Amino acid sequence: MAFKPLHDRVLVRRVQSDEKTKGGLIIPDTAKEKPAEGEIVSVGEGARKDSGELIAPSVKAGDRILFGKWSGTEVTLNGEELLIMKESDILGIIS
Repeated sequence: MAFKPLHDRVLVRRVQSDEKTKGGLIIPDTAKEKPAEGEIVSVGEGARKDSGELIAPSVKAGDRILFGKWSGTEVTLNGEELLIMKESDILGIIS
C-alpha cells in the first residue's frame, strides 16, 4: 500500500462481521453495527517524547486489535474503506 501513517497513528482494516446470529438468523446490512475489531495494515514510526526521543509503537502490521466504537477517521484508499487512528485509541491486541 502506498500510504504510511505519521507519528503514532495506525491504518486499520475492519474485520467483517458474521452474516448470521448464533441461532441462524440472517442479519441485514442495515441492522449491522460496524465491528470494533480490525487488522493493522500499516504503522507510523511512533510518538516522540519532549526530549525528542522516539517511542516505538507497541503494535505492528498484521496484529488483530480491538478499538473503541467511535475511534479513528474513516478514509477510502484504493477503493477500500480503512480507519486511521492514534495508537492510544487501541484497546488491546487479540492473540
